Amino acid sequence: MRPRRRDCLAGAAALIAACRTARAEAPGLYRRGNDADPETLDPHKSSTVAEAHILRDLYEGLLTYDNHGAIIPGAAESWTVSEDALTYTFRLRADGRWSNGDAVVADDFVFSLRRILAPATAAKYAEVLYPIRNAAAVNRGERPPEDLGVAAPDPRTVVIGLEAPTPYLLELLTHQTSIPVHPPSLAAHGDAFTRPGRLVSNGAYRLAGMVPNDRITLERNPHFHDAGRIAIPRVAFIPTPDLASAVRRYAAGEVDSLADLPGDQMDALKRRFGDQVVLGPALGLYALAVNIRKPPFDDARVRRALSLAIDREFLAQGVWGETMAPAYSLCPPGLDHYGAPPETAGREALPIDNEAEAQRLLAEAGFGPGGRTLSLEYRFNTTDNNRNTAVALADMWRSLGIETRFVYTDAKTHFAYLRDGGAFDLARMSWIADYSDPQNFLFLLASGNDGMNAGHYANPAFDSLLAEAGADRDLAHRAATLASAEAILMRDLPWIPLMHYRSKALIAPRLKGYHPNLRNAAPTRFLRLEA
Repeated sequence: MRPRRRDCLAGAAALIAACRTARAEAPGLYRRGNDADPETLDPHKSSTVAEAHILRDLYEGLLTYDNHGAIIPGAAESWTVSEDALTYTFRLRADGRWSNGDAVVADDFVFSLRRILAPATAAKYAEVLYPIRNAAAVNRGERPPEDLGVAAPDPRTVVIGLEAPTPYLLELLTHQTSIPVHPPSLAAHGDAFTRPGRLVSNGAYRLAGMVPNDRITLERNPHFHDAGRIAIPRVAFIPTPDLASAVRRYAAGEVDSLADLPGDQMDALKRRFGDQVVLGPALGLYALAVNIRKPPFDDARVRRALSLAIDREFLAQGVWGETMAPAYSLCPPGLDHYGAPPETAGREALPIDNEAEAQRLLAEAGFGPGGRTLSLEYRFNTTDNNRNTAVALADMWRSLGIETRFVYTDAKTHFAYLRDGGAFDLARMSWIADYSDPQNFLFLLASGNDGMNAGHYANPAFDSLLAEAGADRDLAHRAATLASAEAILMRDLPWIPLMHYRSKALIAPRLKGYHPNLRNAAPTRFLRLEA
């Protein structure tokens, strides 16, 4: 049945009214597309990027990020490091205030760090803070919270003691795990302290409203130490898990930015929106884990041949629409305390030359014309891009006479299978780092890291170099040691790197101050809206 004319008119009127409402609220409100609705606004129980974006506006750690991804002073105005690099002393700013006007004091940070590491909190990210002295023992319930290496000798001084030198500690202190919570609010409300009207925060914004699956609205915190320079008075975080629908909302003017885009639509998006499509670096890796306990994948020649046959440029550009970058190393370029990462073979040679070398390696291992046929099973979690990647890989390997079978499941099942020790030949792995340091990539393949090291790679020389770097206070020497460790991985190839992630966003012309950066940080306090 065709709709009645008056129904059509009513629908059109509603659409026009919605557009007018969107335009009317636009001048003072930044409508910020976010990956998903947060599970929690408790920083010590959060675990997702979507939550991190909101928490970065609500709270301020000892240190924080600017809109270029640079680490800058936060609640602390200055800090010093002891000669042995085991003690960090932070001086809090005198004008630090919670959103209810209370002073931010050193005991707030001691309370908060003890809380996140207490077993009862069940914090998903507690291990990020294990560099702090006794943190692991406290988190496992082996020592009381009072034994944690954090102290407040006076109201404006926070002292943090470490188990070993940790060059990336300052970046850890920008992470949501290090965010302070307001002790009186927890005493009064318990876990319900995050509700509107109860949440007290110390960041540039305070919680104004929450409508599940619709928006979380923040307003400028008048007690924030830099409140006078915040250009955007209100920000609404709008969940956009359906990326195709999110693009339609952006095109209709309902949101001012999107933090993610559908990779399979990038060409069309670039044609439609031009320079509003913004790509940048990211701390992420897409790789193939190899089960090196299983013949013939225990033969390094087979792993190198598989790697050489892969056209990473085609995957990054043709399959992923330039939302990925070709990867010949585990570590992406641009990490702190690191130079150019060592790479596996293949970038410099022509594809035909790589194929010839791959055939030679396979022949040495007994595969190819006159030898056995190499068959492999590739496991991956199902998305359109992952499926297209798998098909492309199988086609590349087919030119070497390799037969490929697919096994695919949803992401939860896929990663649980690998984590629990399931059998496989090759499997898709991905990793988004928590901090910009090579250690956060290389530790994935340390002996005993069964949660990520699904192929059970174990190399004593590699482990020794990681341990040596972990105790090194000389940043240049540490970087060289870690580079030597990564060079071993690029020779052994327990993981075959395919691509490094890139951030991808849609930024409306009226939103100014956004700069893509490796940490994907864009605090609202550094942005502004133009009419």
